Amino acid sequence: MLLLCMVMVEGRSSPNGGGLNVLDFGAVGNGQTDDSQVFGKIMAPSKKNFHSGTKEWLTFDSVNGLIVNGNGDIDGYGSSWWGSCDNGNECSGRPTALKFNNCNYLQVSGVSITNAQHNHISLSNCADVTIFNIKITAPDNTPNTDGIDISHSTRVQIQNSDIGTGDDCIAINTGCSYINITGINCGPGHGISIGSLGEDHSEGIVEEVHVVGCTFTGTQNGARIKTWQGGSGYVRKVSFKDITLYDSMNPILIDQYYCDDKECKNQTSAVSISDVSFIGFTGTSATEAAVQLLCSKSVGCDGILLDRINITTSHKQSTEDKVFSECINAHGTSSGSNIPNVPCLLH
Repeated sequence: MLLLCMVMVEGRSSPNGGGLNVLDFGAVGNGQTDDSQVFGKIMAPSKKNFHSGTKEWLTFDSVNGLIVNGNGDIDGYGSSWWGSCDNGNECSGRPTALKFNNCNYLQVSGVSITNAQHNHISLSNCADVTIFNIKITAPDNTPNTDGIDISHSTRVQIQNSDIGTGDDCIAINTGCSYINITGINCGPGHGISIGSLGEDHSEGIVEEVHVVGCTFTGTQNGARIKTWQGGSGYVRKVSFKDITLYDSMNPILIDQYYCDDKECKNQTSAVSISDVSFIGFTGTSATEAAVQLLCSKSVGCDGILLDRINITTSHKQSTEDKVFSECINAHGTSSGSNIPNVPCLLH
């Protein structure tokens, strides 16, 4: 195990602009002490002091049994980077603030991560991960500042945390399975999303994702699955349950036409979506289309379940203001008492 006492490492960088090795600053691996304790503030250097091509600011690679805890703040000083996104290509060069790669039996708790340059936390190729009681914060207009971004990982639990950023509170990408998310307060941000998947004809595979007891406040989306046209693979065995909404746009959204390019061509292949349930949604929607099941015309969505849905408009000005549902090639079951009604799923 590795002991990293990270305290007030503010604005430091190596002489050549590259990374710092924690072993040079007193970190030890003695197999006895706690792995990583974060107190005070760790402040990233400004953009000009980062080595060109740096993909991550703080990285843990191939460390099994790692524990990161404490009440400190990891501050990515993202304001020195965000402005470049207005000018195109520079935006893609921003590093992730805290990256865990190939770390099994990982635990992260107590810490705050703020103002990341890009993603706040990224998990890749990890297994048996528990993240709880953390706080992630960035302004709502910051570009692509995902709270927690997960890819190629399994058996991940994220619990009882506050996440408010300029992008997805939690994003679940390809290669993920058995992801359990409980008690998350999300907002601002783009909700809890599976995807995007299938970009550039790639294969996307996600299964066994379960989101329970989460709250969305003023978010751009609530529970979302997004895939590109032209991809392959599947999303299956997914549930969103006991969700509370406060003035959230697009509370329930399956979007198999996702595209953030200026021009996207219609394509027949798609990542298939099946066995997805939305149960126990209550609260208010900032958009009239509270339920959108926009599935591929050629592949479609199967086994969709909506039950105990009670979503009303947050902008009621008259008795005529009501939420509604939209469907394209979606198949499954919806309770007749759901608000809004979802006629495409009624039998």
